[in-house]
Amino acid sequence: MSSKSNSPKQPKRSRPVRVADEIKTWVVERDLQQGDKLPNETEMIAQFGVSKGTVREAMRILEAQGLIITRTGPGGGSFVDKVSANRARSLLANYFYFQNLSIADIYQMRRALEPELAASLAGRLNEAQLAEMEALAARYPEPARSAEEEKEQHISSLEFHARLAEFSGNALLGFVISFMARVLTDMTIYRKLYEPPNPELWRRGREHQMQLVTALRDGDAEAARQIMASHMQGAEEQMQSQEAQLARRFIGEQR
Repeated sequence: MSSKSNSPKQPKRSRPVRVADEIKTWVVERDLQQGDKLPNETEMIAQFGVSKGTVREAMRILEAQGLIITRTGPGGGSFVDKVSANRARSLLANYFYFQNLSIADIYQMRRALEPELAASLAGRLNEAQLAEMEALAARYPEPARSAEEEKEQHISSLEFHARLAEFSGNALLGFVISFMARVLTDMTIYRKLYEPPNPELWRRGREHQMQLVTALRDGDAEAARQIMASHMQGAEEQMQSQEAQLARRFIGEQR
């Protein structure tokens, strides 16, 4: 009895997309680095056995992905480029914008990763880095008095986490955590999760962040882990409550 897969058939990739992938593989195999020049168009046509139009479209794809840059004039041509972390986060954020993520989705990841990040950084940050984190935690000494100020405080709090992630020695861990902070920032803005002002969220968040900096300075990994875990749990509860309150208000306005 023959069996058929129920998985949807993957769309066939166009030739320029396949050639773009071949060029990426070619670059990696030759260990080319940012700034290294790629072969010219004629050489590309011969190398990959495709038409001029296909090579040009493949190069446009790579340029849109931020993997190459094209310069004109003397000494011009196509060069290997490096995608910045900000651009990578923006591209991924655009994808997840349409995925209808929930606060629970984001905090499932944050609760798993951020306490471990905090523990791994205990005793490893220098005084300048610790002072920077203290300044971020202390940026707003008073609770918000307006929705606009509440929005600024939400964003500032997430900047604390994104910046802490940048100190990680694990590039992947740091990127994922800073990306989640970016997604939550976007969600806070377009879902207006800063309305109405929430003094309890401000108080608990600021308190946890100041305690965390102390644990990091003291080199107390277990305390840092527990403080961050408590912070994640409290922030998730507060934000879900905020979202539910907004939903109730919206329903009331529709009646």
